[in-house]
Amino acid sequence: MYQKYKNVEIVKPGGLELKDRLVGVQRVTKVTKGGRAFGFSAIVVVGDENGVVGHGLGKSKEVATAIAKAVEDAKKNLVRIPINKGTIPHEQKGKYGGARVYIKPASEGTGVIAGGAVRAVLEAVGVHDVLSKSQGSSNPHNVVKATFDALLQLRDAGTVAKQRGISLEKVFKG
Repeated sequence: MYQKYKNVEIVKPGGLELKDRLVGVQRVTKVTKGGRAFGFSAIVVVGDENGVVGHGLGKSKEVATAIAKAVEDAKKNLVRIPINKGTIPHEQKGKYGGARVYIKPASEGTGVIAGGAVRAVLEAVGVHDVLSKSQGSSNPHNVVKATFDALLQLRDAGTVAKQRGISLEKVFKG
């Protein structure tokens, strides 16, 4: 799932205190010859509010089971995101389908300035101060995936230094 990203650390859910946030529930209809069959699809983001986050999709005839399935799916896709003093290390753009998301670090006390699906993801990660803008499609599925695209491209200074084979001081002075 995360093959195109270089330094992604996939996390196992064991021993983590994960909180789940419901991003959206949609009623979906399948038209059959006997009439309409209603079902529900739920998008959920789970995170430990300390840099670990995952998202999942669940579908069922009842809302509660759709949410439960989504939580289970989300726990299978956990990744670690670099957080720097309650914000993100640098600004980043993410896109998925027609959704575009821009996230930017903010000074302490700013809060999470984000709408809907982006806010759910950023709060689950544990970011306290960030500015964001969601553009293009507002489809929550794609907005969540675009936010993940942006978050998975983030690199902290230590990672950059290691990749370039230089010292940490040289990253900032170089």
